[in-house]
Amino acid sequence: MLFDQPPVVRAYVGAADRPDPTSWPMTVPAVAQLVADGLDLAPGVTLLVGENGSGKSTIVEALAEAYGLPAEGGTRNGGRTTRVSESPLGSVVRLQRGVGAGRWGFFLRSETMHGWYTFAEETGGPGPSFHEMSHGESFLEVVRSRMDTPGFYCLDEPEAGLSFSATLALLGHLAALAEDGGQVVCATHSPVLASLPGARLVEVGPWGLRESRWEDLELVEHWRRYLEAPGRYLRHVLD
Repeated sequence: MLFDQPPVVRAYVGAADRPDPTSWPMTVPAVAQLVADGLDLAPGVTLLVGENGSGKSTIVEALAEAYGLPAEGGTRNGGRTTRVSESPLGSVVRLQRGVGAGRWGFFLRSETMHGWYTFAEETGGPGPSFHEMSHGESFLEVVRSRMDTPGFYCLDEPEAGLSFSATLALLGHLAALAEDGGQVVCATHSPVLASLPGARLVEVGPWGLRESRWEDLELVEHWRRYLEAPGRYLRHVLD
């Protein structure tokens, strides 16, 4: 028996727990595919890449909840709820845990981290005052201080507050975390993060979920074409 498996080997939904296929979020192709077929999770970093509304954040949120992490971000033992808005997917997803893997985890959700900073201050946890940092600096400090051991880490669009150089710094930390045995599932719009060597890329869209290469991602193609000739896109936006 192997004892070097990642914290999560597979996510699935039992036949008896499957939601109404005509209700949200089952109407999202990626979610429907996860429910029907399950999702194998590789060691290291898995990046879900896709447009807004494609289901990538819904899936990351559900994986975090299934692992026992708060829907609004934080650790298994620390988080707060201000308003329940998550999908019902997290309540039906089940996880096949890795043999011998640790239980530590953290969910970094970009739009709710301000509330988690307040929670961290109020509970007197170790570390700096995140509120006293810039948006991007606080995100990087959370990654450095809370994602520093092998565990299961969910990130929802962590690049939202980061500059180009800070996004590269985040990429470097995720690479080091994977090298040390951490497992990451991250939803992103960033072609920089998507270029992480060794990461598993899953493109999310009307087709559902499909593995891809960096150079074949629609995201990368759009950015490449835009940077080569912004006018191709701007003439449709500014007309």
